[in-house]
Amino acid sequence: MNKTQYSFNTRFADGIGTNPEELLAAAHAGCFTMALAYALSQLGLKPGDMETTATVAVDLSKGGITGIELTLNASQIEGLSSAAFLEHATAAKQNCPVSKALGGVAISLKVNYQDLLQQVG
Repeated sequence: MNKTQYSFNTRFADGIGTNPEELLAAAHAGCFTMALAYALSQLGLKPGDMETTATVAVDLSKGGITGIELTLNASQIEGLSSAAFLEHATAAKQNCPVSKALGGVAISLKVNYQDLLQQVG
């Protein structure tokens, strides 16, 4: 069993360890990437390297989490245009289970794929 520090200092100060927002970001990035890889594989495509990071914005004066930005860096997939990839990535952002659970939070997506650098609200 891995024991990771989890305390007030890891959340709002310079403590060592993790916090709920970091765990949520990791879960969201993983869920989104898995949803996109699954959707592409259902089209008979072989998803290449995909790396997603999630940044959670917290504003305590507004009650907590105010937004999440997913940033996806993906290698080119043979036979898949930038526009088609963006369409599938946007659908994965909207439909992955974690995104659905966070329906009250603004989620944005930045995609780096082939010649595409696109920000999706």
